[in-house]
Amino acid sequence: MEKNQEIKIGMVSLGCAKNRVDAEMILYTLKEAGFTIVADVAFCDVAIVNTCGFIEDAKQESIDEILELASLKKEGKIKAIVVTGCLAQRYQKEVMKELYEVDAVVGIGANGDIAAIIREVLEHQKVESFPEKTELSLCGGRVRSTPFYYAYLKIAEGCDNHCTYCAIPMIRGRFRSRPMEDILQEAKELSQKGVKELILVAQDTSRYGEDLTGGKSLLPELLQRLCEIEEVGFLRVLYCYPERMTDELIDTFAQEEKILKYIDLPMQHCNGRILKLMNRKGDRAALSALVQKLRQRVPGITIRTTVMTGFPSETEEEFTELSEFVNEMKFERLGCFAYSAEEDTPAAKMKDQIDEITKKHRQNLIMEQQQMIMTEHAKKMIGKTIPVICEGFDRYAECYFGRSKADAPEVDGKVFFITELTKPKIGDIIHVQVTDTLDCDLMGIYSG
Repeated sequence: MEKNQEIKIGMVSLGCAKNRVDAEMILYTLKEAGFTIVADVAFCDVAIVNTCGFIEDAKQESIDEILELASLKKEGKIKAIVVTGCLAQRYQKEVMKELYEVDAVVGIGANGDIAAIIREVLEHQKVESFPEKTELSLCGGRVRSTPFYYAYLKIAEGCDNHCTYCAIPMIRGRFRSRPMEDILQEAKELSQKGVKELILVAQDTSRYGEDLTGGKSLLPELLQRLCEIEEVGFLRVLYCYPERMTDELIDTFAQEEKILKYIDLPMQHCNGRILKLMNRKGDRAALSALVQKLRQRVPGITIRTTVMTGFPSETEEEFTELSEFVNEMKFERLGCFAYSAEEDTPAAKMKDQIDEITKKHRQNLIMEQQQMIMTEHAKKMIGKTIPVICEGFDRYAECYFGRSKADAPEVDGKVFFITELTKPKIGDIIHVQVTDTLDCDLMGIYSG
């Protein structure tokens, strides 16, 4: 067999930022084992697909990627295909059976064994490995795949919320908080390497520490201690649950200058009956009060949420209530998903499933409505000068682009700008005067 360093490994990582962190840890393990990491899977010996299995569209994307790599394997351009991530964990036996071109199917608990698994497949062995989910390490080195100026900081694994539509607890296991000291150390090291924006992620960041303390969230303390690290620039927090937005946590957002005034609060719905069926808490009144409190106590905050249409038995009246709620709250950022019936989840077995056409129609109505709301928010920014992190130059549009503090990577919008004098560098935080809008995005001028 060839020496490790002569074997080129490529990876395609799909799905959420949490999955991306797992991918980065896998690549670090392989690099430490002596393998060569390449950016393009078309030029590798072994292709790894780090899959997503959250909803039907994500599963199909994973399968399509595997089939595309299978074509390259058939042409002799790559030697082996390894499938890991949520789809592999969830459909352990089906992947190899249905996709015979796959050489290894690896559960998340086997990520640390990836080097040995690759050696086996290169010896023409088929491998299926599914250790306990808790074998997935919460700590370790990473080969970062994000631009140098931002990085995801995963603070926990798994989930204990058991929303009836969600398969994540089955796939990822119980909620496990990462040791605080380890998080702090990695944050310091990343910041020393030039990372300006650390983005905290977990399936439920607001639950951080509850498993360590017997029920008390340690997220406020973690945020405060991160802010005390001199090298740390900005902190962005994703995936907080509305019912866990305590006064202590809100005060932390309000008081700590390093925490971006941006919060991701997946609400899913506003109707009390639907939320109860989802095994989620609250109702329209409680959620409205929370939004009002956040805007009062953290002036200028950007609130991002996600909602779901077509949950089993959702009536036209309940959908109308959701639409009215979205219009009333005027969230700065919002994503809407049509309900996807996932195998073995309680919601998939509920009566009165909504047909696909109705689910998608309701989704489109919400997004059309939100498009107008976000356009209104964008127009209010005209004339203001805002900090923007420069992310690149669009040679077709002949302008630079970047993100404001109100925009998280990959899920939110952009700021497009031209420059009169000084050319900014990628990663620079500059000040752009907003002069116009392009749908929901901003356009402006950087004067240097």
